[in-house]
Amino acid sequence: MSNLWDLSHIQPAGTDVLAGDTIPAMFWNAVASRGPRVWMRQKELGIWKSWTWDQTAEAVREIAGGLMSLGFAPGDCASVLSNTNIEWVLADLAVLSCGGVSNGIYPTDAAAQVHYLSEDSRTTVLFVEDDEQLDKALEVRGSLPVLRKIVVFDMEGLRGLDDPHVLSLHALRELGRAFNQQHPDEIARRVQGCGPDDVAILVYTSGTTGKPKGAMHTHAALTYTVRGYNTLISRSEDDETMCFLPLCHIAERMGGEYFSLYTGAKLNFVENPDTVPENVREIAPTVFTAVPRVWEKFYSGVMIALKESTRMQQGAYAWSIGVGTRIADRVLAGQPVGGLLKLQFQLARWLALNNVRKLIGIHRARFLVTGAAPISPELVKWYLALGVPMLEVWGMTETCGAATGVPASRIKPGSIGPAAAYNEVRVDATTGEILVRGPNVFKGYLNLPEKTAETIDPDGWLHTGDVGLIDADGYLRITDRMKDIIITAGGKNITPSELENELKFSPYITDAVVIGDKLPYLTVIIMIDQENVEKYAQDNDVPFSNYASLTRTREVQELIQAEIDRVNAKFARVEQIKKFFLLDTQLTAEDEELTPTMKLKRKLVQQKYAPQIEAMYR
Repeated sequence: MSNLWDLSHIQPAGTDVLAGDTIPAMFWNAVASRGPRVWMRQKELGIWKSWTWDQTAEAVREIAGGLMSLGFAPGDCASVLSNTNIEWVLADLAVLSCGGVSNGIYPTDAAAQVHYLSEDSRTTVLFVEDDEQLDKALEVRGSLPVLRKIVVFDMEGLRGLDDPHVLSLHALRELGRAFNQQHPDEIARRVQGCGPDDVAILVYTSGTTGKPKGAMHTHAALTYTVRGYNTLISRSEDDETMCFLPLCHIAERMGGEYFSLYTGAKLNFVENPDTVPENVREIAPTVFTAVPRVWEKFYSGVMIALKESTRMQQGAYAWSIGVGTRIADRVLAGQPVGGLLKLQFQLARWLALNNVRKLIGIHRARFLVTGAAPISPELVKWYLALGVPMLEVWGMTETCGAATGVPASRIKPGSIGPAAAYNEVRVDATTGEILVRGPNVFKGYLNLPEKTAETIDPDGWLHTGDVGLIDADGYLRITDRMKDIIITAGGKNITPSELENELKFSPYITDAVVIGDKLPYLTVIIMIDQENVEKYAQDNDVPFSNYASLTRTREVQELIQAEIDRVNAKFARVEQIKKFFLLDTQLTAEDEELTPTMKLKRKLVQQKYAPQIEAMYR
């Protein structure tokens, strides 16, 4: 990005760049127009391997042929149980090209969840990543009568497997080659037979308050929304993006796979979730979409690195970020940036800010996109001070992803922006609930007509469960989830997300859940940032033997208390946190307390840690 004060280079596009009223039609049109150009890249054995549109088409054609040779019919459902990788995309596009319904299952799901999701969706073919995921499928296949085949992407460790119901992706492609030779026109016939109103994908909600619900999205909704995305935040074939969030989540499926399919932007797949920071620096994406947890982690890494730098480096950073902040303040206020400040910013970039951007991997980024959870306004402002605008979008599974978005021309930290042009958004005058209506809204929940009727009213308005306000400029601000608003014993209404976002701005706090509904004061459950707190302990000679003992040390307790005191100073006395509890278990995406986008599940955490919460009120 050349100039922080000139945002003309990220204005949205207004033209349709690819024809097609279904996802497979759109894909095959993209292949016809972009054939030899690179679409996807993935690191294998330390080397980046490129996939052109033609190579992708060949693999999709063979996988689709293999599925049809197994009797996969239009309307049948296939599920993918895998981490985010190119094979996921190939399987997805092949299923859709057969006229089937594609469903994703989180690789962190247990065997019982795999059974429920496969049974509820009536999955006939299950794609699994490797032997670990295959074990889950084999454990439950006996009680899945409609499941016909399991296809394995990576056969390492399964060389001696002899099971008539399990085959490798390589073997499926061989079946497909033979089928396509005998039926050369069948794929084209299936693609043409696929209608805009047909269900294309199922996206299961996280199920924090019961069993997951399968949201049904039609081809019409997907293609309509992906075109709408390009009027919200434009991309082109010149852009490099990263694909690393779960593809079974609506954010990466729409904003990653399908949006790149439409625009031609290159998709770069990380090696695994642990290598994201390293891969970001290698890829240096020009457009980068992530969840707040990722942006917070990058900020924390910079703050920790700064503490280890020399006094001269610290001074250079302090002056440089000060210049960036002054410019950010003017940009946010809609004021012009003077010539002297522009010159100072060029010097600030040379002195420190360019190095910070390279440390994160955003030195080529035109802009950043954040969504899926609230983010601290101060964090948005920090990235803007570095010279990279961060645009917040808001949406949900049921809105097919983003329904609002902050335009680059008028950034307002703390706001989720105005309604996207492709849908209507309003706030209910009585309840304050945010409602959405438009062709992007999902068709309904699979097998749950009553739940669908509860969620979409007779006038077509989707009840989101989020509470918000609209300002004079039409910008929305989410105050909280309806079910999360705290009313203290004294009758004070508290929006916990505001406090939680402030706490997560600390490099030592990864997540927080504020407690206090019908209680005399507020308390908080905190998940510390292991890496940064361990570094703090080592630098200050704090003895600890493991993660649990680290959370119990007096010094770490005092460290977190200081962070809470910092946040409390910004709030009225009745809104301040009186006590806290540190989770003494290091949680990962495989733990039930975390959602796949790495957010603590409020209700589950409150139930699971009820004794510790009660202790804070004794």
